[in-house]
Amino acid sequence: MTTDTGEPTLTVDELAARAGVTVRTIRFYSTKGLLPPPVIGPRRVGHYGRDHLSRLALIEELQHQGMTLSAIERYLEQLPTDLSADDLAIHRALVATWAPDAAEDVTRAELERRAGRPLSGEDLDRLAAMGVVAYLEDSDTFRVDPGLLRLGVELLGVPIAHETILAARTVLMKHTRDAAQELTRLFRDEVWGPYRERESDPEHVAAMKSLSAHMQPMVVQALVTAFQRSLKEQLREAFRAEG
Repeated sequence: MTTDTGEPTLTVDELAARAGVTVRTIRFYSTKGLLPPPVIGPRRVGHYGRDHLSRLALIEELQHQGMTLSAIERYLEQLPTDLSADDLAIHRALVATWAPDAAEDVTRAELERRAGRPLSGEDLDRLAAMGVVAYLEDSDTFRVDPGLLRLGVELLGVPIAHETILAARTVLMKHTRDAAQELTRLFRDEVWGPYRERESDPEHVAAMKSLSAHMQPMVVQALVTAFQRSLKEQLREAFRAEG
């Protein structure tokens, strides 16, 4: 079954497999209001879409941050009701940036469970090239970056040449590194320097501690928002020129 836009839908079993959770978990989340109801098709079969998959990924990330289900429920209630699957994916990426870097060593079976699908040798090679996983000496064990895994698995199904994905990754890494260096220099020269000159001022010290605690979330959100808008403008202009 597909949606009106031609997008394929998932049964609850397929959704569970893709999300790496159990059907029971999906049913539980639905009763708690964490997932919107499925579209009921012929024979009363529920069909789920990309928005359900993206919401499950966001819930998983929030749990990874240590939030309880009650806290997650309150968190999701504050989000706009018309967020698309892509909006939810961006939101999850923002949440994931606050987590400390923590690569994990997992077996192939556990890696496939988290990926929600079997992974061929070619799939593993592509994930390794993207920096999502790394081969270890034990041929059945891999080092995985949890924050990149879901994105990497999604890219496996994108009809874009592997070389193009790697080239895009190189461009993103270069420009984000340049932006990080320039923002760090600006913070060091314009904020940290003056702070060191006023360390004896208790109010200033408190303000700096508060700023430091919120610096990364503010900068990342600003970068993502600016990039998202710039990308939309560039794509719109490119396709307008083609038309």
